[in-house]
Amino acid sequence: MLSYLFDYLNQLDISGTGVFQYISFRAGAAVVLSLLIAMFFGNKFIKFLQRKQMGESIRDLGLDGQMQKAGTPTMGGIIIIICILVPTLLFAKLDNIYIILLLTTTVWMGLIGFADDYLKIIKKNKDGLKGKFKVFGQIGLGLIVGTTLFFHEDVKVREYFQNEEKEVVIVGEQNRRVHKIEEFIDKSKDYKDVKLPVTTIPFWKNNEGNYEWLLSLFGDNAREWTFLIYIFVAIFIVTAVSNGANLTDGIDGLATGTSAIVGVTLMLLAYVSSHSVFADYLNIMYLPKTEEIVIFCSAFVGACIGFLWFNSYPARVFMGDTGSLTLGGIIAVVALSIRKEMMIPLVCAVFLVENLSVIIQTSWFKYTKKKYGEGRRVFKMSPIHHHFQKMEVHEAKIVTRFWIVQIMFAVLALATLKLR
Repeated sequence: MLSYLFDYLNQLDISGTGVFQYISFRAGAAVVLSLLIAMFFGNKFIKFLQRKQMGESIRDLGLDGQMQKAGTPTMGGIIIIICILVPTLLFAKLDNIYIILLLTTTVWMGLIGFADDYLKIIKKNKDGLKGKFKVFGQIGLGLIVGTTLFFHEDVKVREYFQNEEKEVVIVGEQNRRVHKIEEFIDKSKDYKDVKLPVTTIPFWKNNEGNYEWLLSLFGDNAREWTFLIYIFVAIFIVTAVSNGANLTDGIDGLATGTSAIVGVTLMLLAYVSSHSVFADYLNIMYLPKTEEIVIFCSAFVGACIGFLWFNSYPARVFMGDTGSLTLGGIIAVVALSIRKEMMIPLVCAVFLVENLSVIIQTSWFKYTKKKYGEGRRVFKMSPIHHHFQKMEVHEAKIVTRFWIVQIMFAVLALATLKLR
């Protein structure tokens, strides 16, 4: 909202208003405001939850220190959502399709998580929202996001022309050239923005792939159905990442800190993808109009760090599904928006491992029970952070080490921009 006000003031040649045009300034302002809201609003909201006796009911799993957390306020994810929405509404351009999608994601996933927490805490329904309704909500969001990103006219990739022959060259995608071009191309002169179903594939030649390749074996006519594959991928990623964040939220500060690291990584990827000079230097896709995602990611990181103040060990408040599903949904949609969805195994390594540990544990248990009549386990307990708790590793140490692992994979993800 403020961006429109400062645009108007800048047109009137009022001194100092031009600084608001800089992404770096608005991103910094979003981080600071998000942190301030968390600091000042967080304490009051936690006291409100305590007065209303909206505490977590703990199921005894035999974990050290687990029962001491009984009664700790939950639904703290509302703090995260407010800390994301307010700075974004103030500092981002609200007519940007990516911002509209991310705001929709925040509210959509927040409502699903809130419904689950409400049933558990207020209605005393220990099962909360049924799993199928959560999945339907995630699929619905994935359908909206996939359809919008594939068909909306503002979602484009910049392609460059050779000056002399006017041949189209997609950034980093050599096999789509009409003829082989050996000479260097000055990308700054001739270009146009087009719709292409391309994505970034780490460790792949030129780091770029096209969803049309999956249907190329069936002929050119089959490419008309590429949108079905893309929408399916969007649904899968939204569901997988949001569930991964939800599973990770099992010990104090783990999901919050991990999400902050992921948010910083995505913010950097969004910045270089939306900056023509950096995109040209790194030889990656330049994505017009994605610079506003940097503002949203800044608010997201500020919200996570601000909430971590209260959620670090020993936690004064839990985020609940209201927060964890929202964080996962946002991360998935940002990755899709900047065409980095294939980098999620690196960017969200901890979420992936948490997901896989549950899948492996459940599958192996069912298989061995069917074969031997007795279920066997790979881990002492899943998700995998509980496995280490069963090994009597203190949860603060588990959280710190998981953060370190996530940072290592985040650095590797950024390095893949130059590793071909």
